[in-house]
Amino acid sequence: MSDFDLDFWLRPRRAEIDALLATRLAAAASGDDPGRLVEAMRYSLLAPGKRLRPLLVVAAAEAVGRDRDEPLRLAAAAVELVHCYSLIHDDLPAMDDDDLRRGQPTNHKVFGEAIAILAGDALLTLAFEWLAEAGALAGGTTGDPLVAQRTLRAIAALARGAGVSGMVRGQARELAEPQAESLQAVERLHAEKTGALFRAALEVGAAVANAGPEQKEALVRFGVHYGVAFQHADDLADGDHVTTQTEAHHRLHVLAQAALDALSLFDRRAEPLRAFARRLTGG
Repeated sequence: MSDFDLDFWLRPRRAEIDALLATRLAAAASGDDPGRLVEAMRYSLLAPGKRLRPLLVVAAAEAVGRDRDEPLRLAAAAVELVHCYSLIHDDLPAMDDDDLRRGQPTNHKVFGEAIAILAGDALLTLAFEWLAEAGALAGGTTGDPLVAQRTLRAIAALARGAGVSGMVRGQARELAEPQAESLQAVERLHAEKTGALFRAALEVGAAVANAGPEQKEALVRFGVHYGVAFQHADDLADGDHVTTQTEAHHRLHVLAQAALDALSLFDRRAEPLRAFARRLTGG
């Protein structure tokens, strides 16, 4: 059992991400706000949340030895923008048709469906603007081509996680196909709808930190296993799963251990990632 204190590690990093999100969206709201668009973006983005995905970006980068600087925080926040967009759109009547999110009315219940759609669109596109800006900040005035390459890798990873091979595919599968019943089908859906963005978070962190090929591969494997394990844990907590509890519990533990095993080449700087995996199983 590790003596690493994950909550102690989380507090300052979560506070930094929250401050970045609030400051930047406040600046966006300082001018004209037609249709309360920015207000709708702020409503969902600044709602209380764990900030798990951006924190995984930071943890992945720190595992490689990257300092926690403004470009890293900005890249991490970009992943949270994509996550928030997906929640707004998932809650729409045409999707999951939810009235509440994190204990408050969903975005479309407050601002109407049209503005909710636009708020999600704006958050998604803003994410890539922030990633590009993170690269520009990291490159400084030198225009370092290596920084540009890392930025392109981060942008590509986030696009894959959010798009037709990731979250969007998972949402389409859930809408278009019968409810998944086999474990294989359930985990395919988990990997697309939930796991793809977790994988992207680890890839973004690896790219920003200039991880080597072995390090990147290990972080990607962690993200793949962690993402599916996370959804099993979430489903078990909600009682919302189609596999048996015994089967889901077994897979949760197997996948969490696989996530831990993926980090074997890293030293103690990867303890935050290890702690995230252990927490899924109550460790």
